Amino acid sequence: MIFLKIHKSENGDMVAMCDESLISSVISEGAIEINIRDYSDFYKGDLVSKEDAAGMVDPKTIYTANIVGEEAVSAAIEANVIDSGSVKRAGSVPYAQAFRVRK
Repeated sequence: MIFLKIHKSENGDMVAMCDESLISSVISEGAIEINIRDYSDFYKGDLVSKEDAAGMVDPKTIYTANIVGEEAVSAAIEANVIDSGSVKRAGSVPYAQAFRVRK
């Protein structure tokens, strides 16, 4: 299951997706630290399946996205929110960020 929260802003949607199993984690490797535990409210929205998550996000309305975990990253790729080539890893945990730059 995936926590999915869509934060609305005047610039577009800010999407936060995180595997349920990671919601109380701090993931680090070298200089990279992803502190989900202290910022869990940012991610805690609806708890949905991978399939539902992929159907709930619209890449056309996304301004930025923060995606953490195997299921969340897979759902974001399926929904065309991120490209598989933009996925990074901290330890064994995949993560990705997406930003839309507008003129």
